[in-house]
Amino acid sequence: MHKSKGLTLIELMVTIAIVAILTTLSVTSLSGFLIETRVDNEISQLHRLLLSARNFAINSGRNVTVCPLNSANACSTQWQEPISVFIDLNNNQLFEPQNNELAIKVKSAIREGDQLIYAKYRNKVVYQPTGQLSGLSNGTFRYCPKGFQEKSRGIIVARSGRLYMTTDIDHDGQDEKRQGGEIVCQ
Repeated sequence: MHKSKGLTLIELMVTIAIVAILTTLSVTSLSGFLIETRVDNEISQLHRLLLSARNFAINSGRNVTVCPLNSANACSTQWQEPISVFIDLNNNQLFEPQNNELAIKVKSAIREGDQLIYAKYRNKVVYQPTGQLSGLSNGTFRYCPKGFQEKSRGIIVARSGRLYMTTDIDHDGQDEKRQGGEIVCQ
């Protein structure tokens, strides 16, 4: 009796087909995982930035401003750009180091194409020495990865200054605000 030491052409083709199917499935799952990880990382960084700003306001006894700065060092609504935390001594929404205003922290810009939106047309968050927000009412930061709106997440900034992360309340794969509405990126 003669034993074969190799694979037949059919066995080889079946093996290659199985490997191709498994590779396709794993790459699809991996890209979804990478997007979720990127969103979670950005939300976590923003959460830590806001907590740092609030804590600095409480500990220093001064108002602390969180905002994206434009080229003139003025607060803007371009939240996808680097976000700065600083003490705005004269409350003019400008970071002026020449006036002894202190830069506390800067968060880098988000990935190009993704969106970070804070309420409608709001250009800053200001924490008072009490830890509460100055001026405006509650607002929601929404991080929206390009092409994957269903993976969007958010942080609700309450008037009290406390922060609340959005979660998937109804287990449909999309985060909702505490009131139950899904995160909308528009």
